[in-house]
Amino acid sequence: MLLLNHSDFNLECGTDEAGRGCLAGPVTAAAVILPKHFKNTILTDSKQLSESKRDKLRPIVETEALSFGVSHIFQEEIDEINILNASILAMHKSIEQLSPNPEFIIVDGNKFKPFNEIPYETIIKGDGKYLSIAAASILAKTYRDEYMNIIHEEYPMYNWKKNKGYPTKEHREAIKKYGITKYHRKSFKLLPDQLKLDL
Repeated sequence: MLLLNHSDFNLECGTDEAGRGCLAGPVTAAAVILPKHFKNTILTDSKQLSESKRDKLRPIVETEALSFGVSHIFQEEIDEINILNASILAMHKSIEQLSPNPEFIIVDGNKFKPFNEIPYETIIKGDGKYLSIAAASILAKTYRDEYMNIIHEEYPMYNWKKNKGYPTKEHREAIKKYGITKYHRKSFKLLPDQLKLDL
């Protein structure tokens, strides 16, 4: 059973990202403040749920949350500032959208940078422990998947509709065959060493 709050603050927000390990597309983060008596028995880490369950949970989170924010940081910026900084920036931009402002932030993972002097705590595997981080993981994942489905139409040969930009065998084979697109992260190792790519 996931816990509602980590701190004693009334307005605690959970934040999480999706797409950090992908070769193409944005890294997407979400931040969510849930109401005091929020309950949901299905809600957990988005990676543990089927796509249909995530799609069912998204409108529930959006309707019942006191506030939520979602933010994409795109591949050009990822290449410029690196994926860790881009993930944290996406979280900051999501938290910025919250109204009222959170009094405490809980972050999935072990890396974060202070935001507006709001106290925070990083929690490893937090998306499987706290409802607000799980809710943020659902929004980050579904919004990012939606974006990848759109750009799939432009470059169907990479099958982003299915792999969402992750480094599957099929995705790497397509990079080998067709080269890279404007959506690929050029700072990432797009192919194993023996398959050098002329960028």
